[in-house]
Amino acid sequence: MGPARRSVPAALRFLGGLSVPLLLLCPPAAQGDCSLPPEVPNAHPTLSDRDLKSFPEGTTVTYKCNEGFVKVPGKPDSVICLSNNQWSEVAAFCNRSCDVPPRLRFASLKRSFSKQNYFPEGFVVEYDCRPGYRRNQTLSDKLTCLQNFIWSTPDEFCKKKSCPTPGDITHGHVSVTTDISYGASISFSCDTGYRLVGSASSYCSLVDQAVEWSDPLPKCQEIVCPEPQEISNGIIQNPRKTYVYQQSVKYQCNPGFTLIGENSIYCTVKDDLGEWSGLPPECKENSQISKGMPTVQKPSMASVPSTKVPSAPQKTTTVNVPAKQTSAVVPRATTHFRSTSSHKGRGTPSSDANIAAIGHTCITLTVLLMTLVTIG
Repeated sequence: MGPARRSVPAALRFLGGLSVPLLLLCPPAAQGDCSLPPEVPNAHPTLSDRDLKSFPEGTTVTYKCNEGFVKVPGKPDSVICLSNNQWSEVAAFCNRSCDVPPRLRFASLKRSFSKQNYFPEGFVVEYDCRPGYRRNQTLSDKLTCLQNFIWSTPDEFCKKKSCPTPGDITHGHVSVTTDISYGASISFSCDTGYRLVGSASSYCSLVDQAVEWSDPLPKCQEIVCPEPQEISNGIIQNPRKTYVYQQSVKYQCNPGFTLIGENSIYCTVKDDLGEWSGLPPECKENSQISKGMPTVQKPSMASVPSTKVPSAPQKTTTVNVPAKQTSAVVPRATTHFRSTSSHKGRGTPSSDANIAAIGHTCITLTVLLMTLVTIG
C-alpha cells in the first residue's frame, strides 16, 4: 500500500468528524507548520486539543489502530512534520488478526509465539505437550487463523501419561477409581482382622518429567487381641502366645469346681483394635453350689392297722336322681383308722387279719365308685 494521502477532509474525519467551521475558528497555520496529519487506513491519530492549533516542524503524531485491528509488528505508527511543511511517509500498519491462541489443557503454546499478538489470516502456531502428557504423533499439534479470524479446532494431540501398575497388597485390596493415568487416584483397604499401616490413598503425580505414585503401597498388619483373662480355680485349654481375629479361648475348671457361664470366648475386631467377644466364665466350688440348692425331703411311711367291719346293719342313704332314672340305696360304709404303737412285750397283728381288712376296704370303695358312675 502506498503512502497516506494528505487530504485535509479525510484527516478531519479521523479527528472526530470536525468540519469546515472548525477551520474558520482556527488561526491560519504559521510559516513552517504542517497541515493536519494524513489519513492512515484502519487507524486514527492520538491528538490533544493543544495539538489541533499548529504542527510546527519536527512535530510527531502517533496513530492507534481502530477497534478490531492490530498493529503489524515492525511497521511505523507515526509521522513527522518535515522542514518543507510536509508530513513524512507512513504505510498502513493496522490489520485484522485472530485473538491470542487458545490455552489448551494438555498443551502450551511454543515459546516463539508466546509474546506475539498479531496473527493475520493463515497464520499457524504450534504447541508443546504439557508435563505429564505425551505426544500423539498421529494428530497435528498446529492451529491456523482462519479467514473469519477464528482459530481452527485443536485435536487432542497430547495424551496423559500413565503411572506404573500399583501391584497387590497382602491381606488387602487396591481400588482403582477410574484409571492409573496422570492425575488419577487409587485407594487401599485391608481384610477384616487387619489394620492399614501407611497411606489410605495415592495419586499419580508429576515427578520431574515423569509420572509416579505419590505414596507407596501400604501394609496390612494382623490385629492381635489382648492377653485373655485368667480365671480362679480354672485354666485355659491349649493356650497360645497371641490370639488373632476369630481365634477362641476355651476355659476349664479344676476338679471340685463347676463352670458358670460360656466356656469359650473369641477374638473380634472393633475400630482396628482387637477385643474379646465377652467376659470369661467363673469356677465355683461344688459344695457352694449344693448349699444354694433347696433340700428335698424323703417320703415318710405310716403304719395303718386293720379295721373290723361292724356286724350291725349300717344306716342307709337315699340318693335322688332325675326322672327316667332309678334311685339306688347304697349302704354307707365307714372305715375306721387308728394309729398303732408298739408296746414292749407285745407282738404285731397277724398278717391274715391285715389282708382281710384291706380286701374289705377295696370292695367297699369299688361299690361306691360304681354307684356314682350309675347316677352320674
